[in-house]
Amino acid sequence: MGAPSPATELQGLGTRIEGKVRDSYVRGDRRTLVATDRISAFDVVLGTIPFKGQVLNQLAAFWFERTREVAPNHVVAVPDPNVTIGRECRGLPLAVRGGAASSPASPAPRSGRPTRAASAPIAAQRLPEGLRKHERLPRPLLTPPPRRSTARTTS
Repeated sequence: MGAPSPATELQGLGTRIEGKVRDSYVRGDRRTLVATDRISAFDVVLGTIPFKGQVLNQLAAFWFERTREVAPNHVVAVPDPNVTIGRECRGLPLAVRGGAASSPASPAPRSGRPTRAASAPIAAQRLPEGLRKHERLPRPLLTPPPRRSTARTTS
């Protein structure tokens, strides 16, 4: 059994972008994604779990392959259990929400912001009256992403 992979330093693959769990290398229209064994919570890397990156990457590869006829994806190849090579894509700056993570009438955790009424809009979209914490929304809600990216670019 090999040692957990906390980080990568692969030469010749392009500009390195370090994320919380994956390291990406971008060159031209290709992105090489390397799933590491890092584990994170609340935007903090806590350590490593052996084979986590391999399991994560192989699960993703399985589902990308199974659903490619339904929704085309970026995957070009999976040359290693921890590596996916994909087409470089530009993401949409939005989040899809299916439920209320907190009560709309309560303040956001640790924010100090004032509470808002249950009928107050989120991202200019009105929520149903009486919505409770963790309740499913009647239809998915598209909103701006919840936070900025924590990825770091290195050359």
